[in-house]
Amino acid sequence: MAGFLRFLKVKELRNSILMVLGILVLFRFVAHIPVPGTDASSLSQFFQSNQVLGLLNLFSGGTLENFSIVALGVGPYITSSIIFQLLAMIIPSMEEMQKEERGRQKINQWTRIATVPLAFLQGYGILSILSQQTNGLLIANDPWTKLLALTVMTTGTVFLMWLGELISERHIGNGISMLIFAGIIAGLPTTAQQAIATFDRSQLFDAILFVAVMIVCVVGVVYVNESQRNIPIQYARMRQGTRSLGGVNSSLPLKINIGGMIPIIFAISIILFPTTLAQFLIHAKTAWIANGANTIIALFQNQLIYGIAYFVLVFAFTFFYASVVFHPDRIAENLQKQGGFIPGIRPGTSTATYLQWVLNRLLFLGASFLAIIAVMPVVAQQLTGTTTLVVGGASLIIVVSVVIDIVKQIEAQMAMHEYDGA
Repeated sequence: MAGFLRFLKVKELRNSILMVLGILVLFRFVAHIPVPGTDASSLSQFFQSNQVLGLLNLFSGGTLENFSIVALGVGPYITSSIIFQLLAMIIPSMEEMQKEERGRQKINQWTRIATVPLAFLQGYGILSILSQQTNGLLIANDPWTKLLALTVMTTGTVFLMWLGELISERHIGNGISMLIFAGIIAGLPTTAQQAIATFDRSQLFDAILFVAVMIVCVVGVVYVNESQRNIPIQYARMRQGTRSLGGVNSSLPLKINIGGMIPIIFAISIILFPTTLAQFLIHAKTAWIANGANTIIALFQNQLIYGIAYFVLVFAFTFFYASVVFHPDRIAENLQKQGGFIPGIRPGTSTATYLQWVLNRLLFLGASFLAIIAVMPVVAQQLTGTTTLVVGGASLIIVVSVVIDIVKQIEAQMAMHEYDGA
């Protein structure tokens, strides 16, 4: 409470929080404006009966179920980010661009531009899936109505991308993650109401197991996000005339899970791609294409295969994201320029090799733990037979990680203002 009261006294922080809350309220408002030419009342039951589209609805922040003008959410933007991060690892010129501020701004601009065609393609795929249904999910199925819907949905994604950047500029949290977080939180009251309305004594064990899974996920995510290994750094002592400079002991913190909840978001976006594409192709005129699409859908409906794929993707993306944001060779080069070294390790290449070795060991623990927590709801589903635990587990991981990030950034902002005031 004392920290909250100190926070309210800082006008700049108070205004930032109010602006972020206003943006989130605006996001939830537009999330209830339906796309022209759709029957929003029939969509809710359809998404609840389809596990793949249910996860896609989660990934969009709950906007797809209402089929609002922001139905695609920030998914196309995240997909575009993944593409350019992969390209930066493959193309040397883009890797060099990431080292400079102007280069990073250029890549960010390309990411925004690529979001537009990706949103258009994803929207076309979803509309095609809905138009194949026989229960009248699309009121009008003519080309002009589809084009209008695609234009509105693509514009909605660009609008959310802009809102996310406005939030990030306030240094209260990652804007894109907060939009997903807001969508998940907005759906909790409805989920709780449905659970209470349909609860009976025979589901007591399922409810206890669900609560236990949530507690384990919360504790696990907090533990992984807060754990770190401090690498000791020592700076050589130098003399300039009669003065002695340097000789300071410091440390380099390496977190067990550098990516936070980003690997979860990446994994969900990738695991949805083949099933979404397959549902688009199940009515293809070419027999082998339709058979292949049905085979893919059947594979991912198998909970064992789905759980293994989810585990592997979370594990792999934890290492992938760490390789993007953490570069041992650059850190070793900077330490050598500043006269710093790790005790017992030679500066330069040996330092980079040592840092990579330590990071790999930490990431193996962090990636394994995060992947186990991610698939734990899938295991619980096999015991209870309910799909609520699958969506709830991914939601819980994202929510806890975003809350931790928000708290840390607010604390950092308060510490900076208190330092400036002193």
